[in-house]
Amino acid sequence: MNKINHSKLEPIEKASLDELQALQLKRMKWSLQHAYDNVAHYKKKFDEAGVHPGDLQALCDLGKFPLTAKQDLRENYPFALFAVPMDEVVRIHASSGTTGKPTVVGYTKNDIDMWADVCARSIRGAGGSKSDKVHVAYGYGLFTGGLGAHYGAERLGATVIPMSGGQTERQVQLIEDFQPDIIMCTPSYMLNLADEFVRQGLNPVESSLRIGIFGAEPWTDAMRQEIELRCGVDALDIYGLSEVIGPGVACECIETKDGPHIWEDHFYPEIIDPASGEVLPDGQYGELVFTSLTKEALPIIRYRTRDLTRLLPGTARTMRRMDKITGRSDDMMIIRGVNVFPSQIEEEILKLDECSPHYQIELYTEKQMDKMRVLVELKPQYGQLSDEERAGVAAKLAHNIKSYIGVTAIIELRSVGGVVRSEGKAVRVVDKRSR
Repeated sequence: MNKINHSKLEPIEKASLDELQALQLKRMKWSLQHAYDNVAHYKKKFDEAGVHPGDLQALCDLGKFPLTAKQDLRENYPFALFAVPMDEVVRIHASSGTTGKPTVVGYTKNDIDMWADVCARSIRGAGGSKSDKVHVAYGYGLFTGGLGAHYGAERLGATVIPMSGGQTERQVQLIEDFQPDIIMCTPSYMLNLADEFVRQGLNPVESSLRIGIFGAEPWTDAMRQEIELRCGVDALDIYGLSEVIGPGVACECIETKDGPHIWEDHFYPEIIDPASGEVLPDGQYGELVFTSLTKEALPIIRYRTRDLTRLLPGTARTMRRMDKITGRSDDMMIIRGVNVFPSQIEEEILKLDECSPHYQIELYTEKQMDKMRVLVELKPQYGQLSDEERAGVAAKLAHNIKSYIGVTAIIELRSVGGVVRSEGKAVRVVDKRSR
């Protein structure tokens, strides 16, 4: 395990809990007042809930304030949640809006500087330094991933290769030619790149890449092991979402690789019961909620991320960690009364040597009953299995899913390239059920 070099840390990263919590309380009071004074939506919600920013006397008082959901952003589309005049907004990002109106976020110059700082802190925590070259394969544009990683790497002093997403063949060529030390992309896309290395007759383990900083989609420890084995990198988890800031809300540290440390001096986390909204103690699983402490353009108060995880004590840093995300409350599939998350299916797939991490779940209706089909690629070395051997692998996976998850799955094994690839976030579930 790598030792922590405390001389390289910012003072707040190694501050005592008392110092951290005092700063959090001071900033939280400012953020609540800023939102109340400058955003009509928050003023109305606070007033209706019978709370005022002045009611916050301790960090635990935050639970008295109303929660914010993605629907609140959509109802205030595009700019009604901004807390500063438009002439102070220097950048706008937005979600894809695939499930409704896009969620729009704005940034002042100070917000951009803070974002660059926490992304730089994340890359440094993951083992990066100013002497590294960083290959950014997150998408640029309205999606926050590419520019967030880009500004963070520049703030660190590293050399940025702004490749963006797509053009997988060229990505591999430039990795070979430019010899980057770090890559930042989704974990599923890293596996796509590994496949492309092999297709070009190259061994991804022999590339120049030392560190992979992966985010934008949930991924399991089994996926981490697969990436590290195939690509010869330390695979670290970075977390963020545009409504809170973008990538860099939290990141794993190279010393421990035991879950992303949340940069709590800027983003205050809570865990709530997804059904009741009740605040849960650290260590219990529930839905992750964030309150921004320093954001100017778009203060966010008790934002429901829909990500399911738990809060754990700090290890490599004073600040708390979040456990691996087990899924999203809005990604949960209900199959004939059983709650199922894609990550549970992924875990069972990766337990079998024959199966690759490339998979997709199809939900459909047959004779008025919900059914689940799991499309899984075999690893290249198992591509020549006989029909009988394939049937055996499929039967074993179906048995494990039934035994450990409690649902019946139809398994369809495919050869390399048989499952649709994504050049950004992987599409794990295709719901074709009749409603």
